[in-house]
Amino acid sequence: MRIWLGVEWDDPQRGKHDGSYEATQYFKCRHPRGGSFIRPNKANFGVDFLTAVKDRYGLNDKQDVLHGTGNTVVFGTKAVEFVGMDSVAEQQRQLNKLVDISVRECAVSHAGQEEEISRTCANMRHINLSKNLISSWDTVITIASQIQNLETLNVSENKMRFPSTSTFISSAFSNLKILALNQTQITWTEVLLCAQGWPVLEELYLSSNNITVLERPDNVLQTLKLLDLSDNQLLDGNQLHLIAQLPRLEQLILRNTGISSIHIPDAGFGCKTKMFPSLRRLAINDNKISEWSSINELDKLPNLRALQCNNNPFMDTEKNPETLKQLIIAKISQLEVLNNCEILPAERRGAELDYRKIFGKDWLEAGGHWDPEKNKPSEEFLAAHPRYPALCLKYGAPEEGELKGRQPLTLKSQLLSKKPEMVKMVPSEFRIFHELKSMTIQKVKGLLYRLLKIPGSELKLSYESSKLEGKEVELDNDLKPLQFYSIESGDCVLVRW
Repeated sequence: MRIWLGVEWDDPQRGKHDGSYEATQYFKCRHPRGGSFIRPNKANFGVDFLTAVKDRYGLNDKQDVLHGTGNTVVFGTKAVEFVGMDSVAEQQRQLNKLVDISVRECAVSHAGQEEEISRTCANMRHINLSKNLISSWDTVITIASQIQNLETLNVSENKMRFPSTSTFISSAFSNLKILALNQTQITWTEVLLCAQGWPVLEELYLSSNNITVLERPDNVLQTLKLLDLSDNQLLDGNQLHLIAQLPRLEQLILRNTGISSIHIPDAGFGCKTKMFPSLRRLAINDNKISEWSSINELDKLPNLRALQCNNNPFMDTEKNPETLKQLIIAKISQLEVLNNCEILPAERRGAELDYRKIFGKDWLEAGGHWDPEKNKPSEEFLAAHPRYPALCLKYGAPEEGELKGRQPLTLKSQLLSKKPEMVKMVPSEFRIFHELKSMTIQKVKGLLYRLLKIPGSELKLSYESSKLEGKEVELDNDLKPLQFYSIESGDCVLVRW
């Protein structure tokens, strides 16, 4: 009688069936064509942890025969001598001194003899056990329980069984701070059960698992600073409320989780939420967020400083990438880094001034007014632009002349020369010169940006007086109006970059 083994491939394209043969179901597969039958001599049942460590770090006797001895390594028929090889080999052989050990893809399947790991590798703190043959979380516990000061553990890409009840809580992870469980098929319920044994965990990586539904982490994960849920298809973005009370969570990675909206219900327009109290970095790129209202909601997070939001449908609503960036910056007041690019103070100021001006007409039409007693914008406007009142308080309400859009057209028509180094404007020909005098230097730079597509931070303005020939005065204070510098009709404003 021939003996066959049934296997399910990680890559279902390598399989042929669902575990059945001639109408008999021998084993079950998650994928209808993910299974195969193989002969036992073709299967690798793995090795124990310590054997894998010895193989990786050159402690097996066979390796001296295969690769040479001393300072000499044999490649084919040629011997090559390496300087300093003795000291490297000696260091590797002293496993008890190794702090960081990697046995990635070394076919580890079980722990080995009891207490052998603790006797041989007493000082290990960081272990990479990813992409091996570990089939049970109990095996991980058995290995970790022999390592007293384990701080970092990566067991990603091992298809494991996890406990379904909390009958036993191991102390094996009492010092563990970083844990990677990517591609292990763990569910959120199983995470919370296991988390009872992770009392000081700070970083948890759960990418590409079976996490579709979240539950509130009561009394667990309270020390967590980073949580990676990327590449899990969450059924509902509102589930984020369930993890919103993690007190120390600083970084949340939600890349490609299928969320289509973000809503923070406990805070109104222009207010801060009590949810995610410590969150500083958020990644929501590669999702299905289509409405700007979700970006408005992020301004409610009190400590958000960095955001990644590329590849979401809402970004397709604005063709100009620079304008798109300005809108996001203006909508989230405390943001310092957007899509891995630092936001400089001058860039924020320019974005907020432009935002205040662009939506000025909408503000007026919705009930906004220069008189504070008459300023009553509609709820609909505030829902679309919750930061607008704060921007008006910060910079003042937009002037009527700004809303008419006349200055950019007039400036464009009056640019007499455009050179790489300098643009000369002749204000004597401006019909609206008196209107321009009240404009701040920052506003002038904003108008020039629209014409020249050069950031205001790179522009340097000065003017030459018609009464003082050859004397040039620098316009160096962005908050001052042109009239502060006593510019008169006939003077020349110079723009350099």
